[in-house]
Amino acid sequence: MQLTDTIYALSSGALPAGVAVIRISGPATAGTIAQLCGALPKPRTASLRTIRTRNGEMLDTGLVIYFPGPASFTGEDCCELQLHGGRAVVHAVLEALAELDGLRHADAGEFSRRAFQNGKLDLVEVEGLADLISAETEMQRRLAIEQASGGQSALYQGWARRLTHARAMIEAELDFADEEDVPGSVSVTIWRDVEKLQTEIDAHIGQAGLAEIIRDGLKIVIAGEPNAGKSSLLNALAKRDIAIVTEIAGTTRDVISVDLSLAGFSVKLFDTAGLRETDEVVEREGIRRAREVIGHADLLLLLSEKPDGFVWNEAIAADVPIIRVATKIDRNAASWQAGQADVLLSTKTGDGIGDLLDRVTEHLPDLAGRTSLAIPSRKRHVDCLKQASVALARALATTGLDLQAEQLRVAGDALGRVTGRVDVENLLDVIFSEFCIGK
Repeated sequence: MQLTDTIYALSSGALPAGVAVIRISGPATAGTIAQLCGALPKPRTASLRTIRTRNGEMLDTGLVIYFPGPASFTGEDCCELQLHGGRAVVHAVLEALAELDGLRHADAGEFSRRAFQNGKLDLVEVEGLADLISAETEMQRRLAIEQASGGQSALYQGWARRLTHARAMIEAELDFADEEDVPGSVSVTIWRDVEKLQTEIDAHIGQAGLAEIIRDGLKIVIAGEPNAGKSSLLNALAKRDIAIVTEIAGTTRDVISVDLSLAGFSVKLFDTAGLRETDEVVEREGIRRAREVIGHADLLLLLSEKPDGFVWNEAIAADVPIIRVATKIDRNAASWQAGQADVLLSTKTGDGIGDLLDRVTEHLPDLAGRTSLAIPSRKRHVDCLKQASVALARALATTGLDLQAEQLRVAGDALGRVTGRVDVENLLDVIFSEFCIGK
């Protein structure tokens, strides 16, 4: 990948479309516009132009917007061609670009990578941009926009500035201990802020579980004995036929999942094989997979069609809540007494489905009144923040200003790796590979 290349790609959605946007970035952008569209348009102003091949053949008429660097997304000279979104039109323009000297098709995420390398975005903002593009729920959008707009980066940069100030004060005391204008107690003063900073970072790390639920979804497992109505409930909640439903026990042999949106959150619903002892090889494998999924559940829906069917002997984390769901009440409502189940429902009539959704919603995070979602959303963030917290703890526990200053440097480097300020070259290929071509 060469920053001296001029790159181009389709940046809009799948074709055909009402409008297609082709993005160009690099030092040859202005010359490319001149060859395809004639005179260079006024910067950052949409101009209606005829787009032609270098032999003068008309390809399309569309809007041309020129963004001279560094005031552009990538920090380089950029251009957007807004064309009619037919496949033939777009392919013809892309072929015309390919024929020009010094241009090549962009790699996945290359526009965003150039924005990072030119200081227009840091890594947290880049990752937020990727999440914003793929966001499917309201909470995923809110989390992504917080990162993409720089809100989370500002928090980390504030912490980094406090660390830099602490190091400067300690090193000043080390280097100029004999000077009258450098008081010997300066390091004592800054340690209170270092201790407070560690507390803030640890509290921030503690919110990673919330971010995981927002990004990856609340994992809800439907479990119970064979023929308890698990697959019927999955189909009812998904509002379409996903799992095969029969009266034969053991029909479900594998784990089936579906993604739902509930109260703005992503919810991953898993239907599992009925738990029982069996000698049938395929069903035993399904039960093994069911137990594996149950072990990673955030919430368990335990189903039974009879009051004595809620016996649970499977391994599950102590903090995983269980909602007991009585099923098929259109057949056996009279057999249930108050308190024997949390929810009574029938997938056939729809009774109780709303009550179950209300119960599930109670287990989603409560973000009422929260205006900021500056929380660590990726394992990479959490790992670096933990390294910073450990270094701060060592600095607080160590004696000797020189050793303490070194631990503060380690903490600062760990924070810098979150935003990409230091030592992240090996991460770049992984991060930008998540992007589509043209972004």
